Amino acid sequence: MAPLYPLRFVPLLRRYIWGGRRLATILHKDIGSRQPCAESWEICDHRDDQSVVAHGPLAAEKTTLHQLVAERNRELLGRHAGLERFPLLLKFLDAADRLSVQVHPNDAQAMRMGLADPGKSEAWVVIAAEPQSRIYAGLKAGVDRATLAWAITRRRCEHYLHVITPRVGDCIYLPSGTVHALGGGVLVAEIQQSSDTTFRLFDWNRVDSQGRSRPLHVGPGLAVARYDLGPVFPQQPIPAGPPGIVRLIRGSRFCLDRWHLAQPDPARPLQCGGDDRCHLVTVLQGAIRLQGDPAGSPLGTGGTALLPAGIGPVLVNPLGETILLDAYLP
Repeated sequence: MAPLYPLRFVPLLRRYIWGGRRLATILHKDIGSRQPCAESWEICDHRDDQSVVAHGPLAAEKTTLHQLVAERNRELLGRHAGLERFPLLLKFLDAADRLSVQVHPNDAQAMRMGLADPGKSEAWVVIAAEPQSRIYAGLKAGVDRATLAWAITRRRCEHYLHVITPRVGDCIYLPSGTVHALGGGVLVAEIQQSSDTTFRLFDWNRVDSQGRSRPLHVGPGLAVARYDLGPVFPQQPIPAGPPGIVRLIRGSRFCLDRWHLAQPDPARPLQCGGDDRCHLVTVLQGAIRLQGDPAGSPLGTGGTALLPAGIGPVLVNPLGETILLDAYLP
């Protein structure tokens, strides 16, 4: 059996009406036709949606992420061995138009409801934003269930949502139960629990060419929304280790660090991993070389690699100024 190594995967592209072209123009994704493209799923083990290894010996066998979880669980997950599927999903979203106002249950609520997926906490890191862009994160102070229900019925939901004018680099953490929506003109990286459980509360009164609106899930959405959270603001980075590395999130479902790197210092080599956890490394700007990566080219802007727990610490060599995200389980 071939040893594991830094794993890159073939992106899974999703075309929705709210997508744009920035997955190609900014993140260098091969989105093909001139049709808008909304999402690029970089790391995914969700039923039929499977990341397939793109380089090295495992690519020749078209190995999926789920196969690695099933067959090489301890090597892949380290201290989190025993999980039956990879617990995180990492994607890029290009929102040329607003997404619906939605909310996700927590794990216990999803189980009580008999849902196929667990709950979902997630986070957005802003890569690009237009001046008029907005992110809706949490409810305004004092909004309770009755008020939100009234606002949805009167089609005035947006007046009761907390609004953020996003800036590049902002990290918005959305634990389960947070009412939220991604506004138009925003390009983000998203890390989330591997779940497709979403309750749509409001869709901006949109209809399709046939005059039909998308279905809403108001009852279950109101039931799982957290009214105690109030407004949600961008995370405040906390220094975490060597200079240039900050902690954005330390949550119960995932942690997220941001690395701002310059040219490597031979006297102080940078390493990622080596803590008996797997790590998801995503380049937002610049490029890096990862020790043991068989791809033969640097991991550049828009690139993602999974570092299995069993390969130990991996040397990270930035090629000039680089910004990357490091996501991992608690």
